[in-house]
This record gives sequence, C-alpha cells and structure tokens, in this order.
Amino acid sequence: MHGNLPAFRSVLADVDASDAEAIWCLGDLVGYGAQPDGCVELAQQRCDFSLAGNHDLGVLDRIDIADFSPNAAAAALWTREQIGKDTVDYLSSLDPRREGEAIGLYHASPLDPVWDYVISASGADRSIEAMDERVSAIGHTHVASRFTRFEYEVLAEAAEGGTRHDLSEDRWLINPGSVGQPRDGDPRAAWMLLDLGDWSAEWRRVEYPVREAAEAIEKAGLPRSLGDRLHVGQ
Repeated sequence: MHGNLPAFRSVLADVDASDAEAIWCLGDLVGYGAQPDGCVELAQQRCDFSLAGNHDLGVLDRIDIADFSPNAAAAALWTREQIGKDTVDYLSSLDPRREGEAIGLYHASPLDPVWDYVISASGADRSIEAMDERVSAIGHTHVASRFTRFEYEVLAEAAEGGTRHDLSEDRWLINPGSVGQPRDGDPRAAWMLLDLGDWSAEWRRVEYPVREAAEAIEKAGLPRSLGDRLHVGQ
C-alpha cells in the first residue's frame, strides 16, 4: 500500500465485488505515501495477514535506510515521525515471509525475503530453485509479473490487468504488482485474485483517485516526485 490510502480503498472495493475469501498483503504497508496510519489501520481491519516489507522495516529502523534511494529514505524518516503507537506495534509484529499456507509467501523472494528483486528469468530461476513450494507469491518490485519454470527453462513475463493463468502444473513465482505505487507504466492499482481450488491466478487493475493521493503527498511535505510518479505508474 505504501501509505496510499485512496488506492487501498479502491482495491478493497474491487476485492469485495469478487468472490475472494481472504485478503493477503505481501508487505510495504508504509513508505512513499502520506497516510501510513490509515493504511495500517485498514490492513488490520481487513487483511487476514500482512508481511513486513523493506519499507516497513526501514521505518522501524530494523534495516539501514542508507540502502534506500534518497526519496525512499526521506519518506521513511517522515513516516517515523508521523505514525502512531498502534501502527508501530502492528508493523513490529510482522515478518517478511509466512509459512504454513498452500503457497510460499515472501515480500521479496525465497532467497532473501527482504531485499531480493526478482525481475529476470535468471533471478527467478535462482529463487525457484531455493523454494520448497511449487508456487510462491512475491512482491517488492512493484511490477505485476509471472515467472514459470518448465523443466529447466524459466519464462519471465509481465502480467497485464485482466490476464488469467493456470498454475496447476510446473513451478511458479507470481507477483501481483503494487497497490500503492505501480512501476510498470500502468498507474492503476494492482492486485491478484488467486484461486487455490483450481490453481489459477488473475491479475487485476483498479482505477483510483490518483490526484488525491498525489496532493496528499505534496501537502505532507514529502518529495513531490513521489506524487508525480503515481500519474504515470513509475
């Protein structure tokens, strides 16, 4: 969500209109956006569970924000000063991976749940090799995508909104994209409808009031570029 409350609300409305039975968040509830407390409160109310993302951990000072980009570091420092105790307590309870579900769940990847960026076939191949699960969901890159291993070859593809894939065979890494800050050239909020009964995944995109989110960022005194990029999905 990255503190983007308008996007989060719009995605939840789309989820409610579907037949989803549970809501999973793969991390980064805060960071970049101007409404971190609102996003965390809503996640507590609506998500069956959330993972910890690198931005969540950076705000908690559990990882060094010197490794962040300048704008990401500025947003983390701003967020530290703004969030309330309930937000800190909730974020502190989260982990970047979750075990015991039907699929693997990692903020970044099975190799490194906090930092690894899976953006290529070779990177996906290393992660697929490291995971115990046949199918895993990852986030972190802000790019809706899918990686499939057929025997010894890995296929890497962007996942456009409205596409649906059968996951019943082979090994997969699936990335739903970002609710709060997509970076694949599509400014609409992204989420995935996963059916573990027939093993299918549908990538969804949702319009939301981008201007409202961008204006909140500017009003908060965060770097204006964080709001500008929402309009172009980058």
